[in-house]
Amino acid sequence: MAKYIFFTGGVVSSLGKGITAASLGRLLKARGISVSIQKLDPYINVDAGTMNPYQHGEVFVTEDGAETDLDLGHYERFIDENLQRANNVTTGQIYNAVIEKERRGDYLGATVQVIPHITNEIKAHIKHVADTGHADVCIVEVGGTVGDIESLPFLEAIRQMRYDAGDENVMYAHLTLVPHLGAADELKTKPTQHSVRELRGIGISPDAIVCRTHSSAPMPLELKEKIALFCDVPPGAVVQNSDAETIYQVPLNLEAEGLAAAAVRKLNLATSAPKLQEWGAIAERLLHPQRRVTVALVGKYVELKDAYISIIEALNHSGVFHDAAVDIVRIDSEFIENDGVELLRGVHGILVAPGFGARGVKGKLRAIAHARETQVPFLGICYGMQLACIEFARNVCGLPDAMTSEVDETTADPVIDFMPDQRNLEMYGGTMRLGTYACTLEPDSQAARAYGTLEISERHRHRYEFNNRYRPIFEEHGMRFTGHHTIGKTRLVELIELPLDMHPWFVGTQAHPEFKSRPNRPSPLYRDFIGAALAHQARTHGAARAELPTLK
Repeated sequence: MAKYIFFTGGVVSSLGKGITAASLGRLLKARGISVSIQKLDPYINVDAGTMNPYQHGEVFVTEDGAETDLDLGHYERFIDENLQRANNVTTGQIYNAVIEKERRGDYLGATVQVIPHITNEIKAHIKHVADTGHADVCIVEVGGTVGDIESLPFLEAIRQMRYDAGDENVMYAHLTLVPHLGAADELKTKPTQHSVRELRGIGISPDAIVCRTHSSAPMPLELKEKIALFCDVPPGAVVQNSDAETIYQVPLNLEAEGLAAAAVRKLNLATSAPKLQEWGAIAERLLHPQRRVTVALVGKYVELKDAYISIIEALNHSGVFHDAAVDIVRIDSEFIENDGVELLRGVHGILVAPGFGARGVKGKLRAIAHARETQVPFLGICYGMQLACIEFARNVCGLPDAMTSEVDETTADPVIDFMPDQRNLEMYGGTMRLGTYACTLEPDSQAARAYGTLEISERHRHRYEFNNRYRPIFEEHGMRFTGHHTIGKTRLVELIELPLDMHPWFVGTQAHPEFKSRPNRPSPLYRDFIGAALAHQARTHGAARAELPTLK
């Protein structure tokens, strides 16, 4: 029977419950305990697929094609497990399921209410992940903040789980803010006390309290004892989670604070000594790299870091592999439209990010042209790959009106067009090519060299495809189509490249390889992109040194 650890948050949002839950998962796995993680999101959307990145950050896609909360990306990267649709549950999903059952008559005429019907449905989703995942421990993060109206059914459901599963199989961990008041130069515990009182008023008594602090200075022992006394938890279960230079340092910090040890004690888990040497080496390389390289991330949501969080982490993972810090310059593609490609001066690689719609397209096209013409390593992700095809069609193939039908439905040359079964859609949620698709690579290609095999699979999230009518003219002008997914007699283009005699490293992928990147196992395309950026840096710096006047 699985054991459960439920994470709640208090005082304010954005304290890092997802990173904290993922870190505990990493620490338990390091002790030989199998782990699964689930996120309960209180919003009424069925999934995150149609939500604005500025409001919710990145949409993370799982192997089975679920469009989920970005925290699932953190879970996968930390515990190194592929999660599924069931690992992200929303209020919308719960109410949909209950209403469908009511319409079928499953409740036999009963009055359908929040308790027990909604809470039973939530518990069923929690138990489903535990049962199907066969994990020793199922960590469940409840989104939002204690006190929010929309999260009350989820909190009631996890309260009932202690009764259902038994006290020895359930642990509640509460993450709260411990602010520092500058005038008094003190850490204040009152917000934590009030938050725990609110939680206990719902019927949940935390077994551990994680104190988020801005300062990395250790919390005084007497402060932890005060929190333990007023919040009725063991002193050893009050742990500090301070700001860290990299999120990959957080598991090590929490290990030193004793969070995993508190979980082992509460759940009576049989464990071995934690093996964290590899994780420590990753954090060390991130904190003390041997060199640096600069990469431009060109997109239209760059103001919000979380909008491209998986891309940023995949670049960081690749930097770990090469023992290099990747300095990411986030550039709004609309700024390039207005201010020109001078914004790209000095970068050693250019990554054009995914997205939807017409805004910022002109700037992305200018960035791609700059990368192609100046021999700067280029990686196009999803929409970035599609726009690389449009730029090539316009400036190399002599098709000045080439465009994607997503932007211009009347274009004379729809180089990127709808998939045939995507026309005349009335509902857009969950209707794209989503999840993992197989891809066959061409031998002697950049992609094949990166992956080390010709048969791969990557995750997708898009509605448009390369129009195969234009394949001959592209190939005539040098473009290589080096990856394909076959559906019947149709070969969908998955990867494009320029040959080495045209460009040292120019690759576009229809997929999102960043979703499968891990800190100890970076995405092959991102890894080789950073390798190409480092090589470009060495070439340009060498050329610059060669041009310096000789002193006599």
